[in-house]
Amino acid sequence: MIIVNKNGTLMHNKKLYKCALGKRGITKNKREGDKKTPGGVFSLGKVFYRKDKIKNLKTKLKKVIIKKNMAWCDDSENKSYNKLIFTNDKSKEKLHRKDNLYNIIIVINYNVRPVKKNKGSAIFIHLARKNYTGTMGCIGLKKKDLIEILKTLKKSTKIKILT
Repeated sequence: MIIVNKNGTLMHNKKLYKCALGKRGITKNKREGDKKTPGGVFSLGKVFYRKDKIKNLKTKLKKVIIKKNMAWCDDSENKSYNKLIFTNDKSKEKLHRKDNLYNIIIVINYNVRPVKKNKGSAIFIHLARKNYTGTMGCIGLKKKDLIEILKTLKKSTKIKILT
């Protein structure tokens, strides 16, 4: 179990890590674009990573190499809302980014079965900015910490985000 606290810490395997959260904190009532991290208990999905930036990534979770045309649909009116899509549309949540935040992504299975309109999309654990500034709703970790945690995750691992 991964436990995330609203004070910006994440605990896994009895070790505490500093993390970034949504710019407006954690909520039980996540809405698209609210800049809040959704609270609750969720399973983890696939790990997406940039093969050109990350070498020898070790995890028991399913890994997917990020391609330049991969994005996550954040349009709640689209049938692909909160799903991986392949597009060159600039308005979508591109996974192949220049800022390196998405060099490694763990999908948090939030708002997936069923997907509900406007309840939030593209909720990931990804790399944090150097100063751990707030995210749009994701959880950010230092690269070294995320790689360390990934080595110990199983398909059955859950994340509990406390509100």
